[in-house]
Amino acid sequence: MPQPASFDVTTGVDLQEVDNAVNQAQKEIAQRYDFKGSKASIEFKRAEGLLALVADSDFQMKALFDVLQGRLIKRAVPVKNLDIGEVKPAAGDTVRREVKLKTALDGETARKVAAAIKDAKLKKVQAAIQGDHVRVSSPSRDDLQAAIALLRAQDFGVELQFGNYR
Repeated sequence: MPQPASFDVTTGVDLQEVDNAVNQAQKEIAQRYDFKGSKASIEFKRAEGLLALVADSDFQMKALFDVLQGRLIKRAVPVKNLDIGEVKPAAGDTVRREVKLKTALDGETARKVAAAIKDAKLKKVQAAIQGDHVRVSSPSRDDLQAAIALLRAQDFGVELQFGNYR
């Protein structure tokens, strides 16, 4: 009997690409006239997977976030994987916003993915949650292709990646 085929459903961002996008955004902010003499800055905390944005006003914060988001899109970083925080007042008449990066499937999203596969009632397709990814297996590769198409059609709040296809 042949070994069942399988693939893994994960999510994540390339931290190096995020770092490059932040550097490009900082260069653009240094050049822009509307940011001259302001305290606008973007700090990337790689260990926590966090972007800290600081600006002088709500208007500058919106412009700063637009610059950052544009750079992330150009560097193919999925913006669905950004958990955007609220704009909060900070010291020195500035405003602060924290943007968290979703680097792995959380338990709730993994359960939603597994439930979507189970609810579709695809023939002999099974989904198992294994830590920060979901393993989908079936004896038929065609059924796995149907499962991938099903998952791509739905919105889980994160950019799904399909890998380890065997």
